[in-house]
Amino acid sequence: MRRTRRSKPPKEPIRDELYIESLKKVPLVGALDENERRIREIMSESSDFVIREFRMENGVKALALYVDGLANTQLVDRTVGSLMIRKGDRTRIEDVLERTLPVSQLSEADNFGDLLHKVLSGDAGLLVDGNDRALVMGLRGAEHRTVAEPETESAIRGPREGFTELLRTNTSLLRRKIKSPRLKMKPLVVGKETNTDIVVSYIDGLADPELVREVVRRIEAIDIDGVLESGYVEELIQDHGYSPFPQIMYTERPDTAAGALLEGRVAILTDGTPFVLVVPVTFWTFLQANEDYFERFQIASFLRVIRAFFMIIALTTPALYIAVTTFHQEMLPTTLLLSVAAAREAIPFPAVIEVLIMELTFEALREAGVRLPKAVGQAVSILGALVVGQAAVEAGIVSAPLVIVVSITGIASFAIPKFNAAISVRLLRFPLMLLASIFGLYGIVIGTMVIIGHLGRLRSFGVPYLSPISPLTFADLKDTIVRVPWWNMKRRPMALDVRNTVRIGEATVEQKRNIGIMGDRNENEKQEQDRERKGQHDGSRSENREERSGDDRNGRERDPRSE
Repeated sequence: MRRTRRSKPPKEPIRDELYIESLKKVPLVGALDENERRIREIMSESSDFVIREFRMENGVKALALYVDGLANTQLVDRTVGSLMIRKGDRTRIEDVLERTLPVSQLSEADNFGDLLHKVLSGDAGLLVDGNDRALVMGLRGAEHRTVAEPETESAIRGPREGFTELLRTNTSLLRRKIKSPRLKMKPLVVGKETNTDIVVSYIDGLADPELVREVVRRIEAIDIDGVLESGYVEELIQDHGYSPFPQIMYTERPDTAAGALLEGRVAILTDGTPFVLVVPVTFWTFLQANEDYFERFQIASFLRVIRAFFMIIALTTPALYIAVTTFHQEMLPTTLLLSVAAAREAIPFPAVIEVLIMELTFEALREAGVRLPKAVGQAVSILGALVVGQAAVEAGIVSAPLVIVVSITGIASFAIPKFNAAISVRLLRFPLMLLASIFGLYGIVIGTMVIIGHLGRLRSFGVPYLSPISPLTFADLKDTIVRVPWWNMKRRPMALDVRNTVRIGEATVEQKRNIGIMGDRNENEKQEQDRERKGQHDGSRSENREERSGDDRNGRERDPRSE
């Protein structure tokens, strides 16, 4: 008997009219019953969406809309109570706005999209019969994390505050750093389902208007169902999506974001994440830490050189070990060569397999340390590396020199301050290792040239990635691998094409110069006074010696025994 195949029921059509963007085209009407029916239809099967019906003092029907858990229910009750006990026969929204309500933020909405977007974000909505507009009250009260020190960007010197998951808290942290009316916060909404609030922040008069328009254009062009973290936005708006190198910097520190804004860059804040995006950036930005600008320039320059050096170590050391031990043994000193050969005598694998085993094992331990709870994560990563390395050497799987090489490589990768740049370096180690296993040092040279050529063609919102070295801009070299004193960084980076290039006025530079001259003058005067004081002291000592010698002669002449 032939079994008939049961046909699938037809899929229900997607109701595009329920998207917020579609609902913005549906205006509110004056009949409260019709608005209530439409809202109940849209928000059906939503147990947390509260529609509270009440009557004002004059008997006019009204509705309060809020989401349980997002809005502050105590403030909602207080606000509704104040409307119920106020006397008067005026029921227009303008009249309600004139009343003294216990609400700090009041706005209006004339369509279902704007009203529901605000209510679903945590505000409370108020609909009054006979009005085709709704009142939106800022009564948000959802639980959120307080401002604390960021865990991913710790610093010895500098502020101890970090961004949170609440967008308004993050904008206030930026506003506390830059108390200027020129600091702009342009609101955007991305995501058909999540309707995530995004703020594009910049300083009017500093940031290039073309840059701001391009950032806004790219964000508005995002057509996606949801944005849960700023990484969605980063990947969708960067210039070169297939490049392993990051072209957008993210930070948890308000001082880092404020410093970028003061240079003419643009910050992108996303609701629900503490990571703020900064554009445009260059390759050298990822070698800089926020406290480089808080310490003296000598210390900052030394640390930047150290980071650049260890970035090269993290990228090339495993490949150099493979090339030297496989093809170029003559490059090693005889004593070191004999030591390495003796250590690898019983190893059953070639150098490239040996290095791959250890590198992948250490990467797995590092990933396990990150994913495990904090109480055991660090212990697993540290003790695991020691135990695995020692056991592998004793078992004859890897050699002791390789364990040292892999350990140095791991430490060097931690010296890179930005995680997304460090992970790129760790990723590119493996292609270099394969090239070194085939071509030796020539493979390392070829791989390095390919990487440099790739970096040279990258752009971050139109800014060359290797700027100011390629193309060469001498004025911007003052804040790359090294940092000159503040009084010598009078202008902002020219690569950003900012509208106001002056960062430090001539009066400050002249004052610093005068302080140096005054200090030298005071030092010279002090030395001159010391010399005069010393001369007077020497003169008084010689006079005292002459007086003592004269007294001695006179005493000998009066003494009869001297005859």
